[in-house]
Amino acid sequence: MTQLTRGNLVTEVLPDRAEMGAAAADHAAGRIRAILSASAQARVIFAAAASQGEFLDELARAEGIDWSRVVAFHLDEYVGLELGDERSFGEWLQRRIWSRVRPGRVELLDGGAAANDPDEECNRYGRLLEDGGIDLALIGIGENGHLAFNDPHIADFDDPLVVKPVEIDDTSRRQQVRDGAFPSFDAVPRLAMTVTMSTILASRAISVVVPGTQKATAVARTLDGPIETACPASALRRHPDAVMFVDEAAISEVSR
Repeated sequence: MTQLTRGNLVTEVLPDRAEMGAAAADHAAGRIRAILSASAQARVIFAAAASQGEFLDELARAEGIDWSRVVAFHLDEYVGLELGDERSFGEWLQRRIWSRVRPGRVELLDGGAAANDPDEECNRYGRLLEDGGIDLALIGIGENGHLAFNDPHIADFDDPLVVKPVEIDDTSRRQQVRDGAFPSFDAVPRLAMTVTMSTILASRAISVVVPGTQKATAVARTLDGPIETACPASALRRHPDAVMFVDEAAISEVSR
């Protein structure tokens, strides 16, 4: 494992996805255990994406975490998908990790409710997040540099909202097809709800998992490009407690 530092952001480089997932899980598990040693509960927000698979599998196997004291949130959800819809991010996380570790409380964005009133559903979820904030954000980076569905055209580092409805850009919609979440571009919903950049950046600690060659350009811009909303993830360099885990493929466009 090698290490890079850009601004405040520490990047751990592992040989492949398996080792990256194991290292990221070891880090995240340690942070959750530390939070629980000092507090009654740990408030953790999760990204739902194929890129997080190895990491979440390893985290589910981590020992010494009292998951009954973890409050789990997720970063984003499609407008129009009912709770339990197999295509929804909430259901993906339920299958991938929550059903295995059984957090004491899981708070879900309701895509079905949002179909009728997206602003109200975003406000409801935002109030839950504000009631204690986020201790640890477990996130990824999109091919366009997004965090959650804060695509470049709507990302705001000082967003006054906690959660907001957004129109997903075409790059993100194509990524969902490549990730196997939807059979075609037209099948991917156009509207979603996302936890905002300001909310993510207010997390007390952030752990980022980014594997693969398709993310190489986004990782290079995150580490070495301007800090700007054209690459939302670049703001991670300003966070006081953020660590990013990548494999060699994802770091391939970064000069070392």
